Amino acid sequence: MLQIQTIRDNKEEIILALGKRNIDAQPLVEKVLQLDENRRAAQTSLDNLLAESNKLSKEIGELYKTGKAQEANVLKEQTVKLKEESKLFSDDLATAEEELQILLYQLPNAPHSSVKKGSSEEDNEEIFSEGDVPKLYDNAQPHWELAKKYDIIDFELGVKIAGAGFPVYKGKGARLQRALIAYFLDKNTEAGYTEIQVPHLVNELSGYGTGQLPDKEGQMYHVTADDLYLIPTAEVPVTNIFRDVIVNESDFPITYTGYTPCFRREAGSYGAHVRGLNRLHQFDKVEIVRVEHPSKSYEALDGMVEHIKNILQELKLPYRILRLCGGDLGFTAALTFDFEVFSTAQDRWLEISSVSNFETYQANRLKLRFKDENGKNQLAHTLNGSSLALPRVLAGILENYQTADGIKIPDVLVPYCGFDMIE
Repeated sequence: MLQIQTIRDNKEEIILALGKRNIDAQPLVEKVLQLDENRRAAQTSLDNLLAESNKLSKEIGELYKTGKAQEANVLKEQTVKLKEESKLFSDDLATAEEELQILLYQLPNAPHSSVKKGSSEEDNEEIFSEGDVPKLYDNAQPHWELAKKYDIIDFELGVKIAGAGFPVYKGKGARLQRALIAYFLDKNTEAGYTEIQVPHLVNELSGYGTGQLPDKEGQMYHVTADDLYLIPTAEVPVTNIFRDVIVNESDFPITYTGYTPCFRREAGSYGAHVRGLNRLHQFDKVEIVRVEHPSKSYEALDGMVEHIKNILQELKLPYRILRLCGGDLGFTAALTFDFEVFSTAQDRWLEISSVSNFETYQANRLKLRFKDENGKNQLAHTLNGSSLALPRVLAGILENYQTADGIKIPDVLVPYCGFDMIE
């Protein structure tokens, strides 16, 4: 969440920045500052009462030592009253802190200066594109038809077992899925990321730590009996490794990669754009997560973008990169670049990765800090990106690599698959 000191010192700048998200943040910011003022006043009063109480306690001790018990007892009565007053201020302080925390959770991250104001994905900026759109043979098909034709993904069987949005991968489809996971992990570890396996369920504190709660509560599967949440992305458990941690400045950069299944309710999603693999409730994704020194985080973000570009170049898929506008920016992100692969058979772009810098927003929730050169605790910066989300990458491969004789496998994946054609 935003730091209260930052809001106090830069109120107008924060309101203007949040305006890029098409929200009028002034009423909420004013309320936050008023609550903070109440909290600080309660803290000051409490500190003064405690100081007075400590002073009287010392005087009482001295009076007892010198045999002045009667005077000491008079002062003891004053300390009782001070304790009662302290309890009231302590309760006021706890209430103000709780209310302030709730309000701060409602404020999204302030967009980076490069983010443009916009209302939807239509206002995102295309900043890069690469790769030629292949010319397909006559009667080329979308991936859901190819999946049925070659018996590699069974959507109906998934409906029988769990419901819509839970596909069953079969035969070469399952092997291609596994190949992509291994290939992505290998590319990430070769780039210096440490591979890690994490739980697929997290507690409520973890959801709050990375900002999925309370913002995306309706999109997460909640195991109510155990009060656990199925993860929507590996970002949540991996980043929460550093909750309540103080790292050394010399530890930067901290880089992890992990494969997990991901679970999203996607409530309200319907229509042709969600057919097949385009939008699922369960899908596989390989994630990269970085914890960085604030002075290096945007350099690291650029490096993450280049890394994902390299993967798509090896897969030889036509893609583009978008800088998200304020209206399409995620709640916790300061700056996000989306990667999209062009699906020739569907004649549309499919999002396959988001790469984001959260600056101190997650770190403030997580209490993720480092000691600077002066020994003072500072908040770190966190970043993450899909590297990559599998369903739409797989859809892009099936559709763009289809021929009249079958579906070719990208050359870089053949050693992982053990075959070069789905026939």
